Amino acid sequence: MEPKKLHIGLALVMGWLSGKGWQRQDSQVDSVFSTEPYIEMSQLAEQYKLDFVFRPDTQFLHPELFSQEPGFCNLDPMLLLAAIAEKTHSIGLIATASTTLLPPYYVAKQLQSLQWMSKGRAGWNIVTAIDGHQNYGQENLLSSNERYEKSAEFLEVVQALWKSFPHEALQQDKANGIFASKDLVNAIDHQGKYLSVKGPLNLPESPYGEVALFQAGASDAGRNFAAKIADGVFSAAPDIESAIELKTDLEHRAKQHGRDESCLQVMPGLSLYLASTTEQALALYKTSHRQPSREKRLAYIKESIGLDLRDWPMDQVIEKVDINLAGQNLRSLTHSQLLLTYIEREKPTLAELLERPEVIGSSHWLVIGTPEEAYQAIIAQAQAQAIDGFIAIPGGNKDSMMLFFTEVIPKLVKNGWFREDYLGSTLKQHLNEA
Repeated sequence: MEPKKLHIGLALVMGWLSGKGWQRQDSQVDSVFSTEPYIEMSQLAEQYKLDFVFRPDTQFLHPELFSQEPGFCNLDPMLLLAAIAEKTHSIGLIATASTTLLPPYYVAKQLQSLQWMSKGRAGWNIVTAIDGHQNYGQENLLSSNERYEKSAEFLEVVQALWKSFPHEALQQDKANGIFASKDLVNAIDHQGKYLSVKGPLNLPESPYGEVALFQAGASDAGRNFAAKIADGVFSAAPDIESAIELKTDLEHRAKQHGRDESCLQVMPGLSLYLASTTEQALALYKTSHRQPSREKRLAYIKESIGLDLRDWPMDQVIEKVDINLAGQNLRSLTHSQLLLTYIEREKPTLAELLERPEVIGSSHWLVIGTPEEAYQAIIAQAQAQAIDGFIAIPGGNKDSMMLFFTEVIPKLVKNGWFREDYLGSTLKQHLNEA
């Protein structure tokens, strides 16, 4: 099979601080609220020609876990990426912003500011929210379908605001004293079901093209939204079967929206625990990854699919017919759908279900092993046409991340699966490279 160039990003997280990893002497936990480690990671990712760095975000503090590990407290993504923009030149910078909680004028201005400051490298990870609404004066959280309905309206407003002060209106005519053409700048006067925004934006559109759009929802509404608007999809696909199903479905939906399937890059998160030997990698994973108790795993399953398995024997097979979602108040349809798909396809025992990545703390694709094993896992997914790329999520320790850069990426380049150098200067151009 002729290699197709992958699109690769880096999650801008010190993933080795999760679980008990932050207690290691070399963890760098004392710098978690400083820009320096993230700038260093971004410069390293740029050195190896990755498409982008991506900063996740939430708008709430987990009431139980934040006291045990630092991964639930974080710097503001827009401010952090603005600092990184000044220290990098080519790599894309993707910020997360919620359409459920934040005001669209604020988001539009922040992203357009980042687009100016980075000279076209800004991206927006469009998320809804499954928590944090009470921090923004919202007594009740909208339903999943309503959140995506609002998200579509929110995006429409943001894009209208970007166009409300077009770049060509910026005259900067010193001789005649005309800074901008008033006739080209107009209010948007949006009155919708969820939002009311007058406009125009008080920042002109940048000359570097559109901000790249990303989406991560795997529910039916999330998939449809992504297929309609996204340049890239950050997917949760813990195995090759779920990755193939998601990519095939998204491409089909994109065609239904009149889009070419090549416009949509599907990139699952890839959690990496790498070491010189498989045994060392396994030990690294066990000592650094958070291992929830059986009670917490069972609670997660009940929260996700409404099934109380506390009294089930460990060898009991679980099937789709055992699950009834009617009347269930599910926290996240994305995570629910992942578990439902797995149960329908595999018919696991309870023991097998309790060991699934989704249940023990992550819905991401997980590789624990040597750089060569990571390379082979990536190629297997690429050859199966299950992915267009991936987002590397460094775990275990900093050495694990360095092995990804110094051994996995060079081998992908050598064998034609990744670029040797950037061909363009904007994030959109990186994503459109064939």
